[in-house]
Parts: sequence; C-alpha cells; structure tokens
Amino acid sequence: MSAANLPARGTLSIGEVLAHLRNDFPDVTISKIRFLEDQGLVQPDRTPSGYRKFSGSDVARLKYVLSQQRDHYLPLRVIKDQLEMIDRGHHAGGAVPRPAHLAITDNTPTPEHFRSTPAALRLSLDELLNAAGLRLEQLRELEQFGLISARAGGYYDDDALAIAKVVADLARFGIEGRHLRSFKNAADREVGLFGQVAGPMVKQRSGDGRARAEETVRELAALSVRLHTALVQIGLRDIVN
Repeated sequence: MSAANLPARGTLSIGEVLAHLRNDFPDVTISKIRFLEDQGLVQPDRTPSGYRKFSGSDVARLKYVLSQQRDHYLPLRVIKDQLEMIDRGHHAGGAVPRPAHLAITDNTPTPEHFRSTPAALRLSLDELLNAAGLRLEQLRELEQFGLISARAGGYYDDDALAIAKVVADLARFGIEGRHLRSFKNAADREVGLFGQVAGPMVKQRSGDGRARAEETVRELAALSVRLHTALVQIGLRDIVN
C-alpha cells in the first residue's frame, strides 16, 4: 500500500502500519510504535474491543517522528513540540523550526547519537594501530586500564577504533592512558546509575518496556554528556581567565 492509498480514517492495524513503515525504517518495531503512542506522539482510534486502528494521517505522523529522530537526531520532546506547532497550524507548509530554548547544534549529543548499532568493523591489531595512529605500547596501556578490549575472536571493532582515535588526539597534548582511568570509572558509574533507571522498564510485562528503556537510556546518555561538557567548560573558564 502506497502513502497515497492510505486510508483517511482509522482502518489499519498496528501490524499493517509496521509493514508500511518498514519500507523506510527497517528497524522499527511494534514496541516502538506503542511507545510513541504512550508518549503522546500519535493517537490512533480504538475499536470497542480495544484494538488500535490507524489512519493515513497517523502513519504520516509516525513517519515524521521517525525521520526526525533518524535524520536530525532530535529527542522526542522536541519532536512533540514540533507536532504541536503543526497541529496549531504553524508552519504547516514547511519545516518547523526548533524552538530557540531547545536549539541543538550539530556537535551537541542527542539521544539518537546513542542508538545501539551492530559493530561492522573487524580490525586486526595492526589495522587498529594504523587506523588510529597509536603505538603498540599505547594500546596495551589502554587495554590494561579497561578502555579498549579485543573481542573474543581477537579482533577490534568500531568501539575500539573510536576510543583509540580520541586517545591518539589526546596524546598530542601529553595525556596518556593512565590519565584516562578516571574517565572509564566515571562512565562505569553512569552506566550503573542509568541501569537502575532503565532496568525495571525492561522487566515490565507490557510489550513496550524494552523500547521505553532504550529511549530512556539514550536520553540519559545525551543529558549526561551535556552536563559533563557544561561542567568542564565552567572549570576551564577559571583556568584561562
């Protein structure tokens, strides 16, 4: 069924909506759709027996939300603001501008930056060293302090390369692996804290528990990085002023 042929009134089941959305969003799930409904981003009709019945406008709304997440890394609260502006008739003919107080720069982490994706790289030790510009002794130090670890097959993945590149850049300023232990310890504490928030969501009997947990940890991660950035900026201001 093409977008042009979608019904104006609610006649699509959630399974039919899923099949339509997966043309453009292959990772979407029924749990994700239910979660977006729970967050007030879409409000499908219900049959007397409680089954969801989606309309063409509901599907278009879902596509808008998913595209804003995927293409612009916007958190749901910002997308909800945009949809409310559209519902009120503002900027209906074009893109909705982001509210000034919620402006997000290209360099500001958002929840979508923390979406889990399968590792694609399988680098040997030499390939990792060459790609990141590290020396072997630097890599061994990072492994010693738990910042990088090889996978079971002895190869290194995307995560290892990302960390190795940052460490290589820091090394230009004389910062070594031993100086970075506090970063790893702080990250572990944050993961533990966020796990306490999201863990119970995964155990919920409702089908959208996992989707809710995934959205929550992504938003917590983005907020954590923003807080860390603000604190470092404040501290550095005292150094240079």
